[in-house]
This record gives sequence, C-alpha cells and structure tokens, in this order.
Amino acid sequence: MLEDLRAACRRDPALYGSRALEAVLYPGLWAVWAHRLAHRLHLRGVPFAPRLISQLTRALTGVEIHPGARLGRRLFIDHGAGVVIGETAVVGDDVTLYHHVTLGGRGFRADGKGAARHPVLGDRVTVGVGASVLGRVYVGDDASIGAHALVLTDVPAGARVSAPPSTVTSVTTATAAAAASNVRPLPITRR
Repeated sequence: MLEDLRAACRRDPALYGSRALEAVLYPGLWAVWAHRLAHRLHLRGVPFAPRLISQLTRALTGVEIHPGARLGRRLFIDHGAGVVIGETAVVGDDVTLYHHVTLGGRGFRADGKGAARHPVLGDRVTVGVGASVLGRVYVGDDASIGAHALVLTDVPAGARVSAPPSTVTSVTTATAAAAASNVRPLPITRR
C-alpha cells in the first residue's frame, strides 16, 4: 500500500511538498487498495466478499476492478472516474491509467466462458484518457496508449498508439464559420 501511495506522489505533478498528503484522498488509490484486499480474498476462494468489496469500491470511487484481475506493483490510476478492469486482465508494475480507461473483453460470444479474455499490460505502460484495450491483447513494456485509442491487437514494447485527431466536419453558425475560415464575423446588432 505504501508503494502505491509513493507512486501516486511521484507521478502526479499536482502532488508536491505538503500537498503530497492529499494523495490519500485520491479515488484511484482507494480503488487499488480495496482491490488488493478483494483479490487476496478471491484467491483464497472466499465467496461473495471479494465482489462485494469491488462493487462498494465502484460506488465510492467510480473505479470498477474485478477481484480476479491481477494488478502489479505501484499502479497509479489518475482521477479514476470510469475506469473498468476486467476479471482476467493482467497489469504490470509501474503502470499509469487515466480516467475512463477500459481494460475489457470483446463480449461473451467473442471471448467464450472462462477464457482469458482481457488485456495483458507490461511494465511501465501508460493508458490515456478514454482509451479502450479490448480482448486478450498484449501491450509490451514501456508502451503508451493515447487518449481515446481503441486497441484490438497486440502492441509491441516501446510503441506509441494514438487515436485519429478530431477534425471539423461541418460548421453551422456564422461565428463558427468565420472562426473556421479565419475571417472576422460581422457584428450582430440587437433591436
């Protein structure tokens, strides 16, 4: 637990000096700590309690981690909201996940019951805001998955994956049209 706390302090630029104590308020940190307890109970075959801990943690933090998921050391979940980590996911050491990340399956029919159906992340992987890594794909050590990327195939070690950037597809107001064409809009007079 102390390693997780230190990881949060090292990786979050907002935590410095006396503010480092604020890390204990981070929902991602609480979710990781609760998962470590739930996972131990899950491995011992304790019924119901691991899933209860997982669901209560989801309600309190917005982070859902299945008790069966295997998390490495010093995992940092920044902001936490909307993070989902599936049952057979494996997360390496020193991984950083941003909010709204999904490490999930591709669906019951695609994955099969009881199959290893969630991603495996190597060490020092970063997964950006809103990214989804789906299916039993392998993300190599030191890889970076960019914001809103959809990863469905293996990612080699050290690779960077990015989603296409957004583009303006249509303009519906005079102000937006002028901004898009770099022309000053006509002043609007009110009567």
